[in-house]
Amino acid sequence: MPRTEAENERVRDEQRARILEGARAVFARRGMAATMADVAAAAGVSQGLAYRYFAGKDELYRALVADAMRPDDLPWTAPDAARPQLVPLLTRLLEARRDHPEMFQLLYQVLHDESTPPDVIEAVRQRGMGFVKLLRELIVEGQAAGEVAGDDPDELVAAMVAYVDGVTRFSINHPDLQGHFPDPRIALRMLRP
Repeated sequence: MPRTEAENERVRDEQRARILEGARAVFARRGMAATMADVAAAAGVSQGLAYRYFAGKDELYRALVADAMRPDDLPWTAPDAARPQLVPLLTRLLEARRDHPEMFQLLYQVLHDESTPPDVIEAVRQRGMGFVKLLRELIVEGQAAGEVAGDDPDELVAAMVAYVDGVTRFSINHPDLQGHFPDPRIALRMLRP
């Protein structure tokens, strides 16, 4: 019995997701040096099938970066979102890095691979700067309320960003220690008065 259109759609969605998952792992490790053959091998599909879904590695790379920067995952960029609070924001950020280190490794590749298209680099940088700006605002508000240490807000932002970056890189470089990713409360203690 032939598959229904709904079943065909489900199969197409699964194949596309498998290709993206394989590509995420390959591009996170190799950056733009990755090939469609590498992606197909990682995804367990034929190279022809990978090309059926993506015209080439540039299109696939852009799809991965767009997926890594989905607006629904960025509470500080959604136009109608309520203003996030410092503790939930940092908790969510650290949990995302713990649960999806390959996404952040991909973003590191974007920023440090000379062959990355400039518009992609700029999009990732703007996302990062949006987070830094919001983090500073929330720290200043927390200081005014007596909930955050009274140190220089820019130094607190630098310390928090360095901490988040460091634990992310640690988890990427030591996947065998994934179960030891620090609890977000440890980072939040650095901000207490």
